[in-house]
Amino acid sequence: MLWPPAGYDDRTSGLTAASYIATNAYMQLAMQASGDAEALNRTFFALADPTRRAILARLTLGEASVTELVAPFGLSQPTISRHLKVLAEAGLVERRREAQFRHCRLNAARLAEAWGWLGNYREFWERSFDRLDAYAKQLLEAEKAEKKEKTRERGQRKRG
Repeated sequence: MLWPPAGYDDRTSGLTAASYIATNAYMQLAMQASGDAEALNRTFFALADPTRRAILARLTLGEASVTELVAPFGLSQPTISRHLKVLAEAGLVERRREAQFRHCRLNAARLAEAWGWLGNYREFWERSFDRLDAYAKQLLEAEKAEKKEKTRERGQRKRG
């Protein structure tokens, strides 16, 4: 693990090397404790593609055949089938065969696991936004004080 990470600025991040390392270690443990880390990697890999995200969005409306999933994309059936294979390997889609038709449906449990993992970062982002808000307020107060001081100085020059 390298310190500092790319883009790190200790003036604005509020993280020290020790807290960064501790947070990183905690996240590794949380990922291992939350289940199969490889499954989580497959989930995020599958979600990285916009076509696969669109397929998942369509499946939130209900089960669909592969033919129904091909229609809106303008892609070939084999291309959509490859996307579905990635989604199925990640556990995001369940496929079943009925005669010559293949039907797919969303498996939201895997998405819930990914959401749970992302939730580990919620407190971090809330603290970061709170610090950013406090800093913005500090800048506004300093700007107001500066304007007030300039106005007072102009008033004194006019009188003097």
